[in-house]
Amino acid sequence: MSLVIDRISKRYGDLQALKETSFEVADGEIFGFVGSNGAGKTTTMRIALGVLAADSGRVLIDGHEVDLETRRQIGYMPEERGLYPKMKVGEQLTYLARLHGLGKSAAAAAVAHWTERLSVADRVGNMVNELSLGNQQRVQLAAALVHDPKVLVLDEPFSGLDPVAVDVMTAVLKEKAAEGVPVVFSSHQLDLVERQCDRVGIIVTGEMRALGSIAELQARGNPQLIVEAPLAHIGWADGVPNIVVVEQDGGRTVIEMLPGAGDQQVLRAALKTGPVHQFTTRRPSLVELFRELVA
Repeated sequence: MSLVIDRISKRYGDLQALKETSFEVADGEIFGFVGSNGAGKTTTMRIALGVLAADSGRVLIDGHEVDLETRRQIGYMPEERGLYPKMKVGEQLTYLARLHGLGKSAAAAAVAHWTERLSVADRVGNMVNELSLGNQQRVQLAAALVHDPKVLVLDEPFSGLDPVAVDVMTAVLKEKAAEGVPVVFSSHQLDLVERQCDRVGIIVTGEMRALGSIAELQARGNPQLIVEAPLAHIGWADGVPNIVVVEQDGGRTVIEMLPGAGDQQVLRAALKTGPVHQFTTRRPSLVELFRELVA
């Protein structure tokens, strides 16, 4: 099973929301879809679900365009909670499972499994609006999983979760990926994306600006040096060619190495200030890459 977004475009009046956006999520892959608010993430997900029509392009699930049958195979978690606030958790999850074609006993078993797995089994008799925001988010994920989907599409699934709940949700997504389910989720929590995803797509004003593994994306940027020199003064590296001082906080300096820069030149300049306690190379983080692309 795979999910393919193939050159989809969408316009709202004068606003070009998507411009031939493409990416693929393979069997068992966790794909992070990131971008600023209004960049086109939710529009892409709604088109993938078939609830919004693209102006052009295709969405394929296992090689087939999305129709009612393939739509039933998708587990979707919207950014804005799509649950009935005055309906009990257990009744609601059962109802959603039945809508996806599960029989009565299979639906009951699925509800019991996922509410237990997501630590909300003791809340099945509560109405949704009686739950904390974090527990509502857990129930929303249960709603996406209760029919045993073959594809998972999750819009900001970690929003509002405490660290324990983040760990639980992360474990569930990895379990589903291990079963061969393609998982795509959007998030503004780029540290989570960097830790969890096999590949990442960065969308900016409707266009996919970067696509690849974390290592591939990091290779796009210039390497950086972290220099820890306790006695270093402001401007100590000014005479070194082809570098940019990204940050200096006390004796810690982060330097971007432009083409033609030499790390030994940086080291010599640092040693002139006194002892050097750290001198290491690193690649930019996903947060830094994101800022650069958006800027």
